[in-house]
Amino acid sequence: MSIRYGLLSLLRAGPMYGYQLRAGFEGVTGGMWPLNIGQVYSTLGRLARDGLVAAQAAGPNGQQPFALTEAGRREVEDWFLHPQPASERPRDGLSIKIALAMSTPGIDARAVIQRQRTATMRDLQEHTRLLAHDDADLAWRVVLERLLAELDAQLRWLDRCDELLDAGLVARPVARPAEPESEMPEPASQRPRTAGPESEPREVPR
Repeated sequence: MSIRYGLLSLLRAGPMYGYQLRAGFEGVTGGMWPLNIGQVYSTLGRLARDGLVAAQAAGPNGQQPFALTEAGRREVEDWFLHPQPASERPRDGLSIKIALAMSTPGIDARAVIQRQRTATMRDLQEHTRLLAHDDADLAWRVVLERLLAELDAQLRWLDRCDELLDAGLVARPVARPAEPESEMPEPASQRPRTAGPESEPREVPR
């Protein structure tokens, strides 16, 4: 979930301090994506710069709340109306790691896959236990079920990686990039001659 749009969404309920926004964000996501207060205030600073939120007068405790502007309200409503593009996925560290394990000499790719499978199974079991609580609210349950689906898909993908190794497919080994050639001056003997008065043919006297 984008921190930017998460904060804008929370501010639809009314002005809030940074700590209130952090607590609200973590409450909605069940604490699955904890925020530090620095992330909250740096995001609020960018939102204020873009005219999407506005700082309000500080309260008795000295804390300064932020409120959604009309432009911010339109921004978050537009975000809710449009599907999330599949092309905007973050870089997948696990896919890169497995691909490199298959391509790097001396690395046991099967061992890397098996260690990942064990860790993913452990996470899947832990999240399944969390989901079993009847008191989980709807927002948290939605987030938790999405994580469970991703973990289940990850296990199936790891099994497929093993199948590809069993099929005998060979990954292109990681090669060391060639060093750029240093620019050396061209030998005088290889330089093209330029036309000039001295290069013009002379008349042979008869």
